[in-house]
Amino acid sequence: MKQKLVLVFAVVFALLLFVGQPSAEAKSYTVRPGDTVFLIAQRHGTTLQAVLEMNSLPNPHLIYPGRTINLPATYTVKPGDTVFLIAQRHGTTLSKILSINNFADPNLIYPGQVITLPVTGGESASNAGVSVPVSATASRSGNYSATDLDLFARLVHAEAGGEPYIGQVAVAATILNRVASPRFPNTLRGVILQLENGYYQYSPVLDGRINIPANDSAWRAVHDALNGQDPSLGATGFYNPRKTSNQWVRQQPVTTVIGNHVFFR
Repeated sequence: MKQKLVLVFAVVFALLLFVGQPSAEAKSYTVRPGDTVFLIAQRHGTTLQAVLEMNSLPNPHLIYPGRTINLPATYTVKPGDTVFLIAQRHGTTLSKILSINNFADPNLIYPGQVITLPVTGGESASNAGVSVPVSATASRSGNYSATDLDLFARLVHAEAGGEPYIGQVAVAATILNRVASPRFPNTLRGVILQLENGYYQYSPVLDGRINIPANDSAWRAVHDALNGQDPSLGATGFYNPRKTSNQWVRQQPVTTVIGNHVFFR
């Protein structure tokens, strides 16, 4: 009788341990300057592939400060665990766990090992409720340095900080359209800092407003433009008719008007 009671208590205790294990929870992280997806994954004990799958990032080399990304849940292996049992316990599949963990041998996991668990969800980089045309060239992310992207975001912030979000994306797109055009310098920095007949192309470069740090909205606009969104409809310039006396820009073919800006080719 004692042996049966001991056996019953042992089974109940084991079940309580199993049921009482805290479920792994996903967490979020706000990107800081200098971050990369790979470094974030390493820092949080997960894998690059898992973070990419969870966040639908179109370009793993381009994340901007201030963006919130979701990090996969993790689980610490306990004695007696197998990958199959862990998958069952957390409502996923063996193949999904194997796809995001770099197991040398999936049959050989050890207590204390931290593994990544698949989690559904993730956020989109686009803005809900904002319909933005996508350029036929799709992604235009290029190989821009962090310094160039910061300069880019600061120019968008200075030129369009008070404009609707779609107008900020449009301003960013015009800069990329210039980079792609043979009529202008073929680098971000070259376009932004271009001097033509002794005049800067963008007034914030002249008056120093370009030195003001970009806000999150400007960074998001840069990100969306780099990923192919072009509300300017192919424009290579823009102006505020209430603030310019330049007759040349007024004679250029208009592509669209957004907020206070007229966009032209």
